[in-house]
Amino acid sequence: MEFLTIFLSSLIGLVSPTGLVVDRLAEQNIRAQFVAIEQLQVRVDNAPNYQLLGGKVDRVRVAGRGLFPVKEFRLETLELETDAIALQRRGGRFKLEQPIQAGVRLVIRPEDINQALRSPTVSTRLRNLGIQLLRRREAQQIERYDILNPQMTFLSDRRVRLQVELQEQGYPEKLTIVAEAEPQIIAGRSLQLANLVILINNQPAPQPIVSAIADGITNRLDLRQLEKSQITARILNFQINPNQLQIAAFVQIRPEPKK
Repeated sequence: MEFLTIFLSSLIGLVSPTGLVVDRLAEQNIRAQFVAIEQLQVRVDNAPNYQLLGGKVDRVRVAGRGLFPVKEFRLETLELETDAIALQRRGGRFKLEQPIQAGVRLVIRPEDINQALRSPTVSTRLRNLGIQLLRRREAQQIERYDILNPQMTFLSDRRVRLQVELQEQGYPEKLTIVAEAEPQIIAGRSLQLANLVILINNQPAPQPIVSAIADGITNRLDLRQLEKSQITARILNFQINPNQLQIAAFVQIRPEPKK
């Protein structure tokens, strides 16, 4: 969600100081927010055109496929449509006059997730996340292990399975970790791993570890944390099938408080 808020904030730059906005300029601006994009269509609606001189845009529509917000991670689909955007000049710069509101639809494929999981950058982040979710003593134990062969699978019953191998540094033995859960969105703002099950070499993990991981993920992925940055985000639809994950969301970015 973080990259979406940065992306929406960049739409402010679609209005140049001279008030000229064209679809091609908007597309260039959006492409600059991503490492790479396979396909992109952008439409900026504005009538009458002289509204541009006052920093106003009726609507921006974006449809993209194969977008890389970071090098290691590919989004299958990103669709976005904003309400009207109104800016005003302050101190020689255009700033928000009213909130930007947008509807967003994302599609993510499991093969793209697995490609990301196999990258050293994401693997390191996954390991660090595990350390942060657990208590100090348990986290120190994880620090001794490397994560190998991570694999995520979307199951037919709306559950997700993550399998990884842990290898203690300096030793050949490996532990196989399999976690399954049904991701659920609570009140449109936080992710809950319902019925989380973790097996370590086919043996159930201690319940305190399971509870710590489930609670930690829910707390870290609570969208209310964005509100201190003048951002409101809500998940409107969340669907998983074996081929893809679909997310529909509402995002609002409010003007900075006047000083």
